[in-house]
Amino acid sequence: MSLGGSSMGSGTTTVRRAFEFGRTHVVRPKGKHQATVVWLHGLGDNGASWSQLLETLPLPNIKWICPTAPSQPISLFGGFPSTAWFDVTELSENAQDDLEGLEASAAHVASLLSTEPTDTTSLYSATCFALGKYNNGNPYPANISAAVGLSGWVPCSKTLNSRLEGKDEAARRAASFPILLCHGKGDDVVPFKFGERSAKALSSSGFRDVTFKVYNGLGHYTTPEEMDDLCTWFNSKLGLEGRS
Repeated sequence: MSLGGSSMGSGTTTVRRAFEFGRTHVVRPKGKHQATVVWLHGLGDNGASWSQLLETLPLPNIKWICPTAPSQPISLFGGFPSTAWFDVTELSENAQDDLEGLEASAAHVASLLSTEPTDTTSLYSATCFALGKYNNGNPYPANISAAVGLSGWVPCSKTLNSRLEGKDEAARRAASFPILLCHGKGDDVVPFKFGERSAKALSSSGFRDVTFKVYNGLGHYTTPEEMDDLCTWFNSKLGLEGRS
């Protein structure tokens, strides 16, 4: 799928980036289809690698959709291209958020969910769902019911509280929206403090059902313990049944 184009403003043309998303891998449910999860891989990865792991989880009623991010120049890598859902300028609290990339990816996720039942998806999409719109004001079309984040962070967390403040419907959605964040204290790629501060930012902005799981010694990878916690959380929050 390709997203891009141009926009007009004040008599000038602003050229938007074109985003060519890679192959999407789908893991079909082995039992009754009760939920769909869009699983977004990390920087430099692809949908295939995660689909192989997710297929082994004891969650037979979930359909997994594993898209592949566009390959694009990454500022953190000196402009060297990598698969990424948005440009990463630096791993810093003061890093500039790539809103154009974030919203192109959120739109791609929404398109993947357009024919699915109630869903689970990414953290940025969760904030769009709560607000009912993208940052640019366009309506957010997908209906989602939960979000998870492993070894990551919430983009645009510095402005999240002000964006939700005074918006009753957004506050209602946020208050009942479950989020699971998992982070290892030994993460040398995305520091633990990023996950910790993301959990606090979500909670202080009105997301009342935020679970933050901490793993001592865990680096920037996953473990069977983390996957077990993920499965338990999914079963609880999505009300999944057995294999029938």
